[in-house]
Amino acid sequence: MAEASEYQKEIEKLKQRLTEIESPAADGIAATGAGRPSDAARVEAPDIQPQPLHTQPSGSDISDQKIASAIRTAQKPIVSQEREVGSEPESPWGPVGLDVGTSNIVMAQNKGNKIQMIKQLNAFFTIPQSKFTKQILTQNNVMFFEHNKRYYIIGYSAEGFANMFNSNTRKSMEKGLLSPREDEAVIVIQSIINTLIQKPKKFGEIICFSVPGQPIEREVIITGHESIIKMYLETLGYMPVSINEGLAVVMSELSEDNFTGIGISMGGGMCNVCLSYLSVPVVTYSIQKGGDYIDEMTSLEVGEPATKIKVVKEESLDLSVLPKNKLELSMHLYYNDLINHLVRSIQDVITSSDHIPKITEPIPIVLSGGTSMPKGCREKFEKALNAIRLPIEISSVRVAREPLNATAKGALVMAMAESR
Repeated sequence: MAEASEYQKEIEKLKQRLTEIESPAADGIAATGAGRPSDAARVEAPDIQPQPLHTQPSGSDISDQKIASAIRTAQKPIVSQEREVGSEPESPWGPVGLDVGTSNIVMAQNKGNKIQMIKQLNAFFTIPQSKFTKQILTQNNVMFFEHNKRYYIIGYSAEGFANMFNSNTRKSMEKGLLSPREDEAVIVIQSIINTLIQKPKKFGEIICFSVPGQPIEREVIITGHESIIKMYLETLGYMPVSINEGLAVVMSELSEDNFTGIGISMGGGMCNVCLSYLSVPVVTYSIQKGGDYIDEMTSLEVGEPATKIKVVKEESLDLSVLPKNKLELSMHLYYNDLINHLVRSIQDVITSSDHIPKITEPIPIVLSGGTSMPKGCREKFEKALNAIRLPIEISSVRVAREPLNATAKGALVMAMAESR
């Protein structure tokens, strides 16, 4: 700072001397023309440039640096883990991405040369309250809280209890939004978020969280859901910024395509779609069908709990081969129904939109979310896509590198670009 001050003083001296030299009365030299010094009196100011060490970047430069850093983050590898039982939630330093999904809540942080992801199941299971039960739950590091004289077991602990009781977990979210059928939905989702993050180390840290697009099937007010999540994150000391879930997929996966293409998040409660042009969301919407629809319909067909169907679907379902039993046949049928519904919606929405830019080059489609993960899903989607016509040309259909983490990663990229 001392060197910068000395430099400024030197500049001021030079400016003052230049003014004196250019003055018509300076040193008794007569002016030629209207106040212009003669050629003999005209002196050039010395060309002194400040050293880079002493310059302060402008607001525009800082913004450019943040965006460049965010883009580099989009290309980093991911280290992902489930929320470990007994481990403390994070108290982040730096921007945070948060995927608030129907099936999972995922938190993303930039950690050096990698992105760290921590995931928690968005589910709960209730049991009667008793002192003895509380002691056993505590000794076994089961995540729970007390409410209305019951214990609410949350996250992965809830799934374990549901399987033991041959029952289903309950969810704080349904079809991508806070469940209207669960009176405790708000307190449950707050508690689940609390297992992942605490207050940030710096008050006012940016946290970017995912929100769904407007469903096309019926009028649903999504702002209430968004406001509840936002207000809770504010109470923790964050500055929350929302991002459309489909756009988050674009931000995560399409940096090499100038963030131009169609991002699709095939989640548990919804499929979210975003057509983006140079990172600008041109079309965003959702359909209220996802992995839960497949689980629930298959459960009705075969008479098994949807929680068990979900495990089979995620661990062993292969859509590229013929089904071997009634369970697989049912899942194949409802997967086909979901994919066809999704592709038809893309055709209807994009064809009827008045906001589609003139895109001269073919653009990619990226599938993400847990519902996109079974082998053969991409091929089924591509086959259905080839049967329709769109006003834009598609270059490829691919699955995100980390389907379960793409939304959280894209939210982190946005958070870094928005950070102060």
